[in-house]
Amino acid sequence: MDWKTFQALLSGVNKYSTAFGRIWLSVVFVFRVLVYVVAAERVWGDDQKDFDCNIKQPGCPNVCYDHFFPISHIRLWALQLIFVTCPSLLVVMHVKYRDDRERKYRAKHGPDAKLYDNTGKKHGGLWWTYLISLFVKTGIEVAFLYILHHIYNSFHLPRVVKCPIFPCPNVVDCYISRPTEKKLFTYFMVGASAICIVLNICEILYLLAKRISSCTKRRRSRQELAVPLYKPPCRDQDSNCTLPMQYLEQKPQYKSRSKLSVPPVDYKTSVFMRASAPNLSFA
Repeated sequence: MDWKTFQALLSGVNKYSTAFGRIWLSVVFVFRVLVYVVAAERVWGDDQKDFDCNIKQPGCPNVCYDHFFPISHIRLWALQLIFVTCPSLLVVMHVKYRDDRERKYRAKHGPDAKLYDNTGKKHGGLWWTYLISLFVKTGIEVAFLYILHHIYNSFHLPRVVKCPIFPCPNVVDCYISRPTEKKLFTYFMVGASAICIVLNICEILYLLAKRISSCTKRRRSRQELAVPLYKPPCRDQDSNCTLPMQYLEQKPQYKSRSKLSVPPVDYKTSVFMRASAPNLSFA
């Protein structure tokens, strides 16, 4: 496998990922790809050659090895890395598709025309592609962990296995080479895979929460911009006229003035004067 080409392809995913996606990519490269290339291949490189049985019956060691190791850890992890990183390439392909549409649109409508504000921004179809890729990656990680757990009995590698399979004449004891070292590497790779699953779940929740928050803000802004067609006036409690709400603080002060420039008279004085002089009027 050409790991340089593999790294070059995945480096493009880092441009369009969130913070959780960048952490996931770092974990994949540092704790999985580099450990796989540097150490894991050497640990499992001689597993079949050093699988010793206490009998030299032709075919017996090969059959016993195939029974206890139906698929090698190193090959299973290689398949897991390939399948896990493939959904991320869908995001890059979608962005390239947007770039191509943008180029054709500008060639048709002029260099200043724009079909997308930003081809790498996660909205519309690209958001759904990114979210689906996260679900697919999480499902693949869980599936490979289940396969490894099912085949190797809870990721455990015993020192001695007993093989009663034909053509072995009886129950044969076979010895696995470096079982402790292989067990430690198995737990390490399983732990790195579990961390990647947690990061994928956190990124899914982050994308959903961000989408819900943006939809809520957009709905509130639309409600604030909406103006009612008719607004009933508010009745002034001090008079029989109706005034809008914004003019209640600016009500004119009603003052009684006399035609003869007589100073205003209070209510009690006017009542007393009317009682004493009925024909007198204050206009």
